[in-house]
Amino acid sequence: MSVPWIAILILALLYLAYNVLPTLLAPFLTPLRRLPGPSSPSWFWGHLREYTHDPGTLPKSWVAKYGHVLKFKLMFNWTTRSQHILAFLLVDFLEKDSFDDFSLIGVHPKRRVMNPAFGPAQIRGFTDLFFEKSMQLRDIWQSSVQQGDVNERTQIDILAGLNQMTLDVIGMAGVWTFRLKRITGNDIVNLFCSTGFGYRFDGLTPSGKNNPLRSALNEILNPSAFSSRLALVQAFIPFFRWVPTQRKRKVLAARQSMLQIGAEILAEKRAAILTTTENKEKGSISSNSIDGSERDLLTLLIKANIANDLPENQRLSDDEVIAQIPTFFIAGHETTATAVTWCLFALSINVNIQDKLRKELRAVPTETPTMDELMALPYLDCVLRETLRLYPPVPQVSRQATKDDVIPLNKPYVDTQGKISHSIHIRAGDHIIISIAAINQLKKIWGDDAEEFRPERWNNPPSAAAGIPGVWGNVLTFLGGPRACIGYRFSLVDFPSSGLRP
Repeated sequence: MSVPWIAILILALLYLAYNVLPTLLAPFLTPLRRLPGPSSPSWFWGHLREYTHDPGTLPKSWVAKYGHVLKFKLMFNWTTRSQHILAFLLVDFLEKDSFDDFSLIGVHPKRRVMNPAFGPAQIRGFTDLFFEKSMQLRDIWQSSVQQGDVNERTQIDILAGLNQMTLDVIGMAGVWTFRLKRITGNDIVNLFCSTGFGYRFDGLTPSGKNNPLRSALNEILNPSAFSSRLALVQAFIPFFRWVPTQRKRKVLAARQSMLQIGAEILAEKRAAILTTTENKEKGSISSNSIDGSERDLLTLLIKANIANDLPENQRLSDDEVIAQIPTFFIAGHETTATAVTWCLFALSINVNIQDKLRKELRAVPTETPTMDELMALPYLDCVLRETLRLYPPVPQVSRQATKDDVIPLNKPYVDTQGKISHSIHIRAGDHIIISIAAINQLKKIWGDDAEEFRPERWNNPPSAAAGIPGVWGNVLTFLGGPRACIGYRFSLVDFPSSGLRP
């Protein structure tokens, strides 16, 4: 064998030793190996297929069998040295300040610049918009019922309608006021889409069906694209993400369009802010000048980001500001629509609760109450809290450790060797899954009827619920700590005003 071939062989062996061998040995060396949990049904797929098919009830059955701290295996992954998932760190196991101290859930210092856009004053200004769109959707549904056959029931796709409505709300609540360029073949069509708030999707009107941005978002959020085996493989093995597919081409095109549009609107809005008389004289703005008068979130974000008293390490780059635009759309409308849909479902099978809520709503003297008047309705508040407890739109979240760490536990657990442990050692690359649904329905906290829809429980909530480290309402629906949902106030007003009409 010649010297070059020997060198190539040595390099190949070194590559395998560095990249492949640690992966093969990881299950036997990881500190998580002694955690209790279900055995893997497949060396390649792990629990991935059954977990993705049943993410709601499967975690609860595992918790009941193995305890509140457990591990399971997702898909075999050549790119990470950790093959196990540490799951379900429920509230009675986490130390009180774990959300704040957790290295993998640490707050990004640049998040501060986005907070002013989601303050109470800003959200209060959107209440009229929420009611306007909810009444428009109500009228559409009523028209469908009236035009239906009197001898047959009229079927209405509740989730589809709510998705269209909440997307309208997110757009008009102020993400984009811009000149949209639609590229079709070799033709470029300029669409001037300027409104008083932001971008108008018109999702509840026939003209909105051909909205190019709406089509792009629908393509990205197409649920069928996430259920294929190739999609699952690509999610865990980056190498396969290079495989060319029709969906990949569509998503890349949609992403490029969003980035291009975002760059244009960012430049236009920043120029408009700096050319006002007051700011032109000063040459900059101060964070003290940011108030609730602006009616769009992006303007508020840009103002906060260019404030002269903002530290440089907290300032967002142009790319980071642009990245928030699709995030507002995708994260904002899907979750609210899902929550309202589940609420309407719960009310439809609990007629007594529906009647009680309807009576309270009909006692309100106006169809468009203020945010404060809306939030002062006691039974509506109970229904809202119970819906978000029992039907969290996002049933679980995942975090990946960026460094080795030790998670302190409030209560110990027993590992597979019978040893009592008061902490969990994790390594960089380990994934942590927090089951929001399991925490929100834990019978140890909520009682034997934890899986039942009973709004009255909020008249006297259990004292144990006070220990849940959520940002709102003694539930984990919006998470907690520095990484809590930044738009939870927006959702809490959008939810009741959008879906619950008398």
